[in-house]
Amino acid sequence: MELRQLRYFVTLAEELHFGRAASREHIVQSALSQQLQRLERELGVALLERSTHHVELTAAGSAFLIDTRQILAHLDRAAAAARRATAASPTLRVGVVDASYDSMPQILWQVQQRYPELEIHQVEAGVPEQFQQLMDGRMDVGIGRASLAPAEVASELFRLDPLGVLVREGHRFAGHSAVPVAMLADELLLLGDERRAPECNQFVLELCRLVGFVPNPYRGTVGSVRAAMDLVGQGRCVLCAPASCRAALSGVVWRPLVEPVSRYPWSVLWRAADHSRHVRATVACARRLSQELGWLEPLRQMAG
Repeated sequence: MELRQLRYFVTLAEELHFGRAASREHIVQSALSQQLQRLERELGVALLERSTHHVELTAAGSAFLIDTRQILAHLDRAAAAARRATAASPTLRVGVVDASYDSMPQILWQVQQRYPELEIHQVEAGVPEQFQQLMDGRMDVGIGRASLAPAEVASELFRLDPLGVLVREGHRFAGHSAVPVAMLADELLLLGDERRAPECNQFVLELCRLVGFVPNPYRGTVGSVRAAMDLVGQGRCVLCAPASCRAALSGVVWRPLVEPVSRYPWSVLWRAADHSRHVRATVACARRLSQELGWLEPLRQMAG
């Protein structure tokens, strides 16, 4: 069975006239008739009732027509999709933990300046989900703490982000220039959803244990920094967050944590086997921006 035979059959079913159908398909009438007879032999059923001046579909032909039209429509859509893919602009699928953080937007701005034709699609996803989407090819680049990254995901540290605490205006911490970590022991501390942000929770819990206490967690979780701000603004809890989210605040105060000073490690993430130029360019832009803004200065000072 050939594709052209299916197309000839549909054309004849629409025209119910061999001459007109042959003209539409730009072939001679005898060739059209031969191809349809061959189709019937291959199927083992009669699709057409023919007479000298008349053509009709058999019951089998009417049933065959429905699915044949669907097959040809699917093929047309597949061909159109292939043509669009050939002509389409290159794309980069990027994971971001939350739109409130400013690192990835700055990186992507530089990438866009370098490749103005590049279509960048951002998806909010927790780091575990980013790992999964990177591994199965649904995402090209991600961002987050790389401590739990599987072997299939490559990473490069580009920012050590000062960790602080978010409190409502009027909170006792708001009048401090900095807050010792030990003072968090008396607060309800909002942690992230463990399925979405285990690496962040781990970082905060390790910091608290380092100074000798286990935090008192707020009973509940939220799905975004913006939702967390609402709880903090209501005075229901406090939240540990890196400095890079401060630009999104309104009615909430951020104060750096000290004793000890702690910095949250942001890494750019990508599939280890992916060496495409736009992924390499994103990593290079993260590295260059890190150097320009001194995002890894604390690490260099320690090395010195």
